[in-house]
Amino acid sequence: MAYSDHTFHIPVMGLAFTIDTPVKVAPYGISSVISIIEDSLVERMREYYYNQLNELYIPIPIIDMDHRAKRITDYLNLVNRIVHTKFEQLKTKAFEKGSEIVKYFEMLPDDSKLKQLYHSMLEVTDSIQKEKLQQKLRDKIVPGCIDVNIMTKLDNNRWDKDGNMIPEGSDALTALRGYVNSDLENSSVVFSAGMNPRLYNYIDNFEQFRTVKDGSFVKRIIIKVSDYRSSLIQGKFLAKKGLWVSEFRIESGLNCGGHAFATDGYLLGPILEEFKQKKQEMLNELFALYTKTLAEKGKEVPTEMPHTRITVQGGIGTGAEDKFLLDYYGVDGTGWGSPFLLVPEATNLDRLTLQRLSDAKEEDVILSRNSPLGIRFNYLKNTTGEEEKYFRIETGTPGSPCPEKFLQSNIEFTETPICTASTKYQKLKIEQLESQGLCEAELAKQKKLILDKECLCLGLSNTTTNCNITKPLLKSATGVTICPGPNIAYFSKTVSLNKMVDHIYGRANVLDDRFRPNMFQKELELYVNYLKEQVEENEGNNDPKKLKYLRGFYTSIIDGIKYYRQLLENKILPNDTGFLESLIGFENDLNISMENLLLVEA
Repeated sequence: MAYSDHTFHIPVMGLAFTIDTPVKVAPYGISSVISIIEDSLVERMREYYYNQLNELYIPIPIIDMDHRAKRITDYLNLVNRIVHTKFEQLKTKAFEKGSEIVKYFEMLPDDSKLKQLYHSMLEVTDSIQKEKLQQKLRDKIVPGCIDVNIMTKLDNNRWDKDGNMIPEGSDALTALRGYVNSDLENSSVVFSAGMNPRLYNYIDNFEQFRTVKDGSFVKRIIIKVSDYRSSLIQGKFLAKKGLWVSEFRIESGLNCGGHAFATDGYLLGPILEEFKQKKQEMLNELFALYTKTLAEKGKEVPTEMPHTRITVQGGIGTGAEDKFLLDYYGVDGTGWGSPFLLVPEATNLDRLTLQRLSDAKEEDVILSRNSPLGIRFNYLKNTTGEEEKYFRIETGTPGSPCPEKFLQSNIEFTETPICTASTKYQKLKIEQLESQGLCEAELAKQKKLILDKECLCLGLSNTTTNCNITKPLLKSATGVTICPGPNIAYFSKTVSLNKMVDHIYGRANVLDDRFRPNMFQKELELYVNYLKEQVEENEGNNDPKKLKYLRGFYTSIIDGIKYYRQLLENKILPNDTGFLESLIGFENDLNISMENLLLVEA
């Protein structure tokens, strides 16, 4: 497997924010992830890049058989071709100040052997020897990986014009097929948001995920996970099919962008500790299942275990935090998402949204209930998408026309699923609420929960329209929704790609002057606040299952507090942000909240 020397990647963000990030960063050896689920956006990006290349753009209309997969395949092929053309051009550049190849080497981490060779080359005075070293450097560099993301739960069935369900035509399956049929190599598909058995069973049809003779893969599997147990369960499911997971990508449950999964109160530090202690045990178990299945299927059985990376993302904000994760927990890499929204060289963000994101404070990024999926959603307030939503409410037409239909899941009023952010659903639901004789306060509360829902298919795609890259998906709805993690509150200015990379590796500081808690400290605060909210909402409810869940959540956080106290007292984790002192306050808040409901002993 050919990885560059960079130790970080740029995760998927929204639908449009990283839709073409590989074109911008992969030539410099930086890996990033594209969302491929929204094929209408993909089709518009196809048109844009064919026009940029002065090549003929041939539309793939929705009436074409398997149009979604075809659009995705062709777009990924196009991105791959552009990246490799740029990369080959970069390799030919002279080693002079400001050149693209110099930019490649200057951005590498300082402890990279390749960067050290580069510095050695700079010190050589003999022209022949210098030229030889330069050619060696050109030969050793590789582009960043072009990876794709599939949110596993976005897997609605699709029907033909006669009303028949299309076999293997669901959203996730067609997205996977589009990826597999592309000519991407040294690439991965990232599965996020939990296990989808239908999708995971479908992977078994594609030999591209099997090992080749040198132990590498043409296409790899990455699973985004919330904890060790989830990794083991999903890894075993795939291993029993003769499929190997090449990376487990651990993400903070709440200190992340987009959809947030609080799980059972497990904090990132203890989760990473469990991976550190049990990684080899897990891999041994997976390898035994994997080789057994391959043998039963008559496939070639590798004698050596394929490499599996463990990476982590969610709330990392300083070079020191990044280094601690790599050194203490021994992870193979880190993910830096939200800060790259302020790097115009890397991501798509229209001018107005970029300004509002730059100005965002802690209170502007909220754990909202705005997602139609019913999953909590980290969300920037006061966006053009939110303004558009409120305008529709004020003019008596709440909800979205729902042209894309990827988040349809509700069958409360209809036989076929509809989206809870749609005009159709919100009209029916509000009529139902108004007929129930609720008191004014309760009616207002229930209506707010409905009206908060926002069209993410459009909102997370529209920035490319407002950046004058693509035509709008819907002319009457061009507002932008953006879903950064809470960490974005401490980044307040746009910076260059070089500057952000220097920040990641501790060579620069792009944070503003406001106090920023340690990433673990911030995540703990988010979990404590989440549990307090859950306890308040549960007041008067004696459902045993809910009470058991809250007790378990509380216990997990308390265990996490004990873990962090030990790291801090042993000076393994620095206390430069007052983390140790804050643990007392967190613990007191938890105990008071739980004792009030008699959920724990006083």
